[in-house]
Amino acid sequence: MIILGVDPGLNATGWGVIRAEGNRISHIAHGTLRIPADMPMAARLSALYTGLAGVVAESGAGTAAAEEVFVNKNPQSTLKLGQARGAVLAALAGSGLDVAEYATRLVKKALVGTGAAEKDQVRAMVERLMPGVKIASADAADALAVAICHAHHQASAKALGEYAR
Repeated sequence: MIILGVDPGLNATGWGVIRAEGNRISHIAHGTLRIPADMPMAARLSALYTGLAGVVAESGAGTAAAEEVFVNKNPQSTLKLGQARGAVLAALAGSGLDVAEYATRLVKKALVGTGAAEKDQVRAMVERLMPGVKIASADAADALAVAICHAHHQASAKALGEYAR
């Protein structure tokens, strides 16, 4: 199964593509969509949608996972992140992918063992799980972490389904 993980952001949206075969994962690609902050909001959201739809088309992903919005201290920032996340979800679903959503703390816990892990700990664990891969940005590392979290949840659900038979 090929999984596309996404870490939504208005200025920078990380994406990561992995292959999951049972409990084994391997890196396919990753990157960051950077949207200029001086563009009007509608144009920024459109660029995010279009850019991510292009990633989906090139990735060959069969499923996707996105990080949920967390609440910032600044309500305006939370609202803008929510708008970016809406464009991300629309691009993924509009491309025909089933989309899972994971809370930030759940992703961190799945990879590092604690929901309070720092970004550098998540990045280090992603690089450890995919030896030889040098991750270009924290956003891409977070996106790969979301994809890995989804792979683990899918494998667990499949194992539980087979166990119940």
